[in-house]
Amino acid sequence: MYAFALFLHVLAATVWTGGHLVLAFAVLPRVLRERSPEQLLRFEQGYERIGMPALAVQVVTGVWMAHLLVPDVSDWLSPSTPVARAIALKLALLAATALVALHARFRVIPSLSARTLPLMAGHVAAVTLLSVAFVAVGVSLRFGGV
Repeated sequence: MYAFALFLHVLAATVWTGGHLVLAFAVLPRVLRERSPEQLLRFEQGYERIGMPALAVQVVTGVWMAHLLVPDVSDWLSPSTPVARAIALKLALLAATALVALHARFRVIPSLSARTLPLMAGHVAAVTLLSVAFVAVGVSLRFGGV
């Protein structure tokens, strides 16, 4: 069962991280060059249909696998082993991702304009870097954690 959860987790991470890399390196430069918030919103609307479910799958499978690896949840936030430290780091990355995404959704996107595109670009860069960090920490688990 762990292998199936890991497969779903990695597949969802591929969608989440890959989508943000495409956004950051293919879509965003064009959006900024053309000062076109409409293009960004179009991409976001299409991507959200697969990106948000992918993130949800990552959270559910991640929590489940964390529980299998470190059954005592209190050890997740006071990590004493490399695996528990990786879990704590992934939870911190999740919290940071949620904060950036919520700020973008409720403060930046509602008033998105050519003038505020650089602020949105910063949010895109932050979430992209966080998603790559998620992958790096996940890979570290293969080698015993961080």
